[in-house]
Amino acid sequence: MHPMSDSDVLRVEGLKKVFRSGRSELVIFDNLSFRVGKGEMLAVVGESGAGKSTLLHIVGALDRASAGDVYCAETRLGSLTDEAAAEFRNRAIGFVWQFHYLLPEFTAMENVAMPLRLRGRAKQDAEQEATQWLREVGLEERAQHRSGELSGGEQQRVALARALVTRPQLLMADEPTGDLDGRTAEKVFDLIARLHRDHGLTSLLVTHNHAFARRCSRVLRLAAGKLEEVEPEALPA
Repeated sequence: MHPMSDSDVLRVEGLKKVFRSGRSELVIFDNLSFRVGKGEMLAVVGESGAGKSTLLHIVGALDRASAGDVYCAETRLGSLTDEAAAEFRNRAIGFVWQFHYLLPEFTAMENVAMPLRLRGRAKQDAEQEATQWLREVGLEERAQHRSGELSGGEQQRVALARALVTRPQLLMADEPTGDLDGRTAEKVFDLIARLHRDHGLTSLLVTHNHAFARRCSRVLRLAAGKLEEVEPEALPA
C-alpha cells in the first residue's frame, strides 16, 4: 500500500467497474484515479447513466471495483470483508441519498440517534448528540415528529443530521437535492455547504445540478468512462 498524504482523506487508483451479463460485459468506467484532500468539497457531475452513483458506491465501500484500489481514511477498501466494510462505513462515512430513507415509525431524534445506538452508545447519550445535530440543521423543535409529519426538505435535513452524528471523516451525498423543488433544494445545499465549512468536513457530492457543483472547491466530470477535472466556474449553466 502506498502511504496516503496527511492531507488526503480519499485516494482512488486505476479504478475499473465492469458489469457482466452472460457472455457480454459493460465497462462502466476504467482507470479512474483521483484524490480528495482533507477539507475539500468535491462534486462529481455527468450525464445520467455515466456511472456517478456506481463510483460513489465503490468509494463508500458499498460495492466492489473490478480492478484498482480505493484508500479511504487510511483503509484499503478492496481488502475488507463484507463485515469489515459495514463496520468501516458506520465508522468513517456519512451518507446522504436522493431519498431520505428515514424509518417512518421513529421520531426525527430517534432516526438521527440510530447510528450511535447501533454502535452501542447509551440511549440518553445518543439522543443528546442527536439533539445537537438536529439543532445544527435547524430542526430541534421537530425532534419528536415522525418522518411522515415532516416536509421533504425537513426529511432531508434529518437525513443529513443522521449522516453527521457519527462525525465521519467523509460525507458522501448522491443527488441529495434531486427529490426537492428548486427553492427547497437551494436551502438544503446551502445547509450542506455551511456544515461542510463550519465542521471542517471533507465532502464528495454526486450532482446533476451545475449551479451547486460550481460552488464546490473542485469538480470532476465523468463521461464515456473517464474522469476529467474541470474548473467549477467553467461548468455550463
